[in-house]
Amino acid sequence: MAKDLKDILKLWKIKAEHDIKAAEKELFSIDPLTDIVCFHAQQAAEKYLKYFLVSKGEVPSKTHNLKELLIKCISFDEEFKQLDYIIFMTEYAVEMRYPDDFYIPTIKEANEAYKAALNVSKFVLSKISI
Repeated sequence: MAKDLKDILKLWKIKAEHDIKAAEKELFSIDPLTDIVCFHAQQAAEKYLKYFLVSKGEVPSKTHNLKELLIKCISFDEEFKQLDYIIFMTEYAVEMRYPDDFYIPTIKEANEAYKAALNVSKFVLSKISI
């Protein structure tokens, strides 16, 4: 179990990286499951935002709402406003997992979600040094 902030941050980063890798592997597979790509892209973006918040001493809420997380990040750093375009991925957190509201995203949507997650990753990593 992680004991200090540095250990906790490493774990958040690892979890976010795993989601990016899962999205990437699926996206570039022979027959990509686009709902899985979108889900993991959203999860990566969410975890990178929470990673930043933890680096600021926050205990992030258990939310999947990227807008809510961005607002909190912006309260620490106004430059997070440039990530407001990622809010579209919030729906991929829950809706992708259940058949009630399920739809199959297009390959274009999956690519957009993956690229957005990569951008969040690069941006957040530029803000944190551990």
